Amino acid sequence: MAYRQGLGWRLLTAVSEKVDHRVGWDRLPVPPALAVLVGLRTTLRRRNLVDTTTLPSTGGPTAPTAPADRLTRRMADGSWNDLSSPGMGMAGTRFGRNIPLERIPPATATDVLGSPSPREVSRRLMTRHELQAAEAANSLAAAWLQFMIHDWFSHGRSPTENPWVIDLAENDDWPDNPMTILRTPDDPTRPPGSTSPQTRVNVLTHWWDGSQVYGDSLAETDARRSRVGGRLRVNDDGSLPWPTEPERDPTRVPGFWAGLAVLVTLFTHEHNAIADRLASAFPSWADEELFQRARLVNSALLAKIHTVEWTPAVISHPATVVGLRANWYGLAGERLHRLFGRLSASEVISGIPGTHADHYDVPFSLTEDFVAVYRMHPLLRDDWTLRRTADDSEVRACTFRDLTGPHALEVLDEVGMTDLLYSFGTQPPGLVTLHNYPRFMQEFERPDGRLQDLAATDILRSRELGVPRYNEFRRLMHLLPRQSFEELTENPTWAREISDVYGGDIEKVDLLVGMYAERRPRGFVFSDTAFRIFVLMASRRLNSDRFFTDAYTADVYTRPGMDWIAESSMRTVLLRHHPQLLPAIADVPNAFAAWQPTSTGRSRVQTP
Repeated sequence: MAYRQGLGWRLLTAVSEKVDHRVGWDRLPVPPALAVLVGLRTTLRRRNLVDTTTLPSTGGPTAPTAPADRLTRRMADGSWNDLSSPGMGMAGTRFGRNIPLERIPPATATDVLGSPSPREVSRRLMTRHELQAAEAANSLAAAWLQFMIHDWFSHGRSPTENPWVIDLAENDDWPDNPMTILRTPDDPTRPPGSTSPQTRVNVLTHWWDGSQVYGDSLAETDARRSRVGGRLRVNDDGSLPWPTEPERDPTRVPGFWAGLAVLVTLFTHEHNAIADRLASAFPSWADEELFQRARLVNSALLAKIHTVEWTPAVISHPATVVGLRANWYGLAGERLHRLFGRLSASEVISGIPGTHADHYDVPFSLTEDFVAVYRMHPLLRDDWTLRRTADDSEVRACTFRDLTGPHALEVLDEVGMTDLLYSFGTQPPGLVTLHNYPRFMQEFERPDGRLQDLAATDILRSRELGVPRYNEFRRLMHLLPRQSFEELTENPTWAREISDVYGGDIEKVDLLVGMYAERRPRGFVFSDTAFRIFVLMASRRLNSDRFFTDAYTADVYTRPGMDWIAESSMRTVLLRHHPQLLPAIADVPNAFAAWQPTSTGRSRVQTP
C-alpha cells in the first residue's frame, strides 16, 4: 500500500507545501509549524527515497551465516539488522539518493572543475576573516558532529593516481600549481562501462550502531574488547590504548583531533559502566552476552542524545525542538512516556522507538545527499583557549592545528579529559555560513603529508558525487528556486560576491554556497535547505533500524538497559565520568548549549 495516500494526507501535504512556499514553516506558531513539517516529511518520504540497488551491479557484499544471537546483537559489518534482507545496510553497500536517478548531474571534468573553479569558490566565498560564532551552542556540539560522522559514512581512502587537476589563478599563493585533489573511490560493484548513474559505496555500515566506539570490522571490534565482563579495553589511568600500528593508528587518518578522541574515550567508559550494570543484574552472563547487550544500550543512547539534545541545540527553533523530541518521545512528551510507556502505536503520538520498522518501500541506506548537507566544517574554531575546570584559569592558547593528528593525543594527555570537555563547553562553535570556513582547513596538512584545501574539496566532492547545484537541489526538495542573488541572501555584499564568482548565473551556484548564504530559520546554526534532508533522514534512520523499532524492548535490551537509556542524557554521561563539571553545567538544560564558566570574572560565552 502506498505511503499515506488517503484524502486527509493528500490534503495535508498539498496545503503544507503551499504554506511553506508562501509564508515559510519557521514563521508560523508552533502547532501549525509542526503540522506543516509533518506534511513536508510525508512528501519527502513519498518522493525522495531513491533505491540505487536497482542499478546494474556485479554484486556487493553478502551477509554471513545467521549467528545464533542475531536477535540481540549488532553485527560488526551491519548484516542481519533487517532479518528478511540480511545484507541491507552492510558495510560496502551503496549509498542511496534523495533525488531521482535521472536527475543526477554528470561528473565530467568540465562540470567538476569549472563554472567556477572549486579553489576560487574557496578563496573568495569561504575564507574566514573572523569567527562568526553560534553564541547559544558550544564547541562540544562541533566535536559531537564529527563523532557521529565517524559512525555513519565514509567513501574510503582515495586512490593516489589520476587526481582532479585544478589550474590556479595568477594571484593564488597555493604552493603547487596546478592544485590536485584526489578522487573519490569508484563503486567496485558498478559494471565496467556501465552508462547508469554514478554510484559509490559506504565503507562503514549504514546503521546507527556506534562503530566509532566499537570499530568498523569484526577484527577491529575484537581488538578493542578486554574479553572480561563485557568491557572495552582501558588503561589503568583511564586513557584508551590507541593502536600505533600504521594501518590502525587513528592519528594517521585525516580528521582525527582532540574533540573526536575525547568523545570516543567518554563513550568507551560509558560502555564499561553499562556492562558493569548488566553484570550486576545478570551475574551468570558471560563476557560475550554482556558486551553485545551493552553495545545495544550504548548505541541507542548515542542515537537518543543526537535526536533529543544535539539536534535541538543546533536547530533550536521552538517547532523543531518539539518535533525532534517527538521523534523519540512522541507529542505526548517525555513525562508521559516515562510514566506510562507508549500510549499509541503512532510514531507521532508516542515516538519512533518501539514502533514497527518501516523502510517506506525503499531498502534502507544513507544517501549521498545526506553526506552533502553534513559538510559543516565552519562549526570548528581556528583559535582555542584551553582552561581548567576548577577555576577557569588558562592552561594554554592554541590553534586547531595543535589539536589534530598526533598532537590530539598529546593535548589529551597534557590537559586531561575533564578540562578539555570544559574548554569545549565554554567556547562557541562557528555558524555554518559564508566567510566562516576554518583557515587551518583551507591549508590542511594531512597525516600523509599532502596539502589540502578542504573548502575547495567540499565543493568539488558534491559536484563529483552528482549532487545538484543549489537551485536544482531546492526544486528536487520541493522548494522554490531563487530568482536572483539578492533573493538568495539577505547580505547585499554576499549577493554581489556570489554573482561575481558565478558570472551572474544563479543556476551555477553550488549547493554548499547557497546553503551557507541563505537566511537561517530562528535558532538554526545551518540552513533551511539542508534541514529538508534532516526532516527526511533523521526519522528514517530510526524507523528502518530493527533495534530502534520492533526490537526496542526489554527482552532485547534488558530492563536495566532500557532504564539506563531512559534515565541518561549527555549531561548525565558527562557527570557520571567527570563529576567535576557540575558547576559548569548545573544550570544548563542541554549539554550542547553554552556552559557557565566556573569563574564569575568571565562572561557566559567566550567570544572571539
